Amino acid sequence: MDNLPLTRRPRPLYPIPLVLNDGTRTNFGQFKGKVVMVVNVASNCGFTRQYAGLEALYGQFRDRGFEILGVPCNQFAGQEPGTDSDIADFCERNFGVSFTLTGKAEVRGRNQHLLYSELTKFKTGLLPGLVKWNFEKFLVSRDGEVVARFAPTVEPDSAEVIDAIEQALG
Repeated sequence: MDNLPLTRRPRPLYPIPLVLNDGTRTNFGQFKGKVVMVVNVASNCGFTRQYAGLEALYGQFRDRGFEILGVPCNQFAGQEPGTDSDIADFCERNFGVSFTLTGKAEVRGRNQHLLYSELTKFKTGLLPGLVKWNFEKFLVSRDGEVVARFAPTVEPDSAEVIDAIEQALG
């Protein structure tokens, strides 16, 4: 028997089920072998303009195996009140979003999506535990491990985000 720490290890992310914005049922395994940035998003937030930065980031790195998974969430001041269809239309019309969006989900609390239950086990700096607000970003390696976490105030095109993506892409 090996000497494992007594802390609970995160579960693998790949088997976690997802329902995409168009109703398609899949799991996080669709991203296996890719670097993925998971972001809880909202259409009526002061950070909503980050959709443009996220789309630019996606365009810059997707050919190298980078994906973005946007998870619409209405838990922070009701800033994502629309239906999945409304959200998809808003994102396409206003920001040309082409990265993957899930259906609306809860990122904290009693009905927290299992993906966020696992992502939030990654603890770093000022962001341990619960998601604090819209547009918090988690970077997942090609091996399915969370390797970085960024506050909503960290812009998608910031040096620290670009550096973390570059490092994860290898």
